[in-house]
Amino acid sequence: RILNNSFQLSSLPLQILFYVNGIYSIFYFLATLAMIVYKSQVFSYPDDFLVPDLAVLFLMAILEVPRLYLGCKGNLMEEEVPLGLSLGFTVGSVVLCVYLLAWQTYILWADVVLNAVLLCAYGLESGLKVTAIAAFVS
Repeated sequence: RILNNSFQLSSLPLQILFYVNGIYSIFYFLATLAMIVYKSQVFSYPDDFLVPDLAVLFLMAILEVPRLYLGCKGNLMEEEVPLGLSLGFTVGSVVLCVYLLAWQTYILWADVVLNAVLLCAYGLESGLKVTAIAAFVS
């Protein structure tokens, strides 16, 4: 929606962050999956702990698709509902990321770095989403 005086409310920094986060999500998933496979081979990784760690990783990957899609759609169409839903998915993704950062069976230094970068990106993206939603509503 473009107002009569041709102001565009969608956020370019947010759109760029969606793109970067999409690429980082693929890298994050593959790197974390490779580390889980590595840990299961090198350490005595109990099977009953391996399944939840993998389930959390795959759930994160599944949540990432609607989170990014709704965020991009909401930003580009300047609609607060899809952007708000994307913000809700981000909260769920943050919880799963914290699980992989703090409660995973084995935590390597690379896990800490990957998850810290992801949490920073989620935080920055959430701030930009809230700002965009406020601009759309007003």
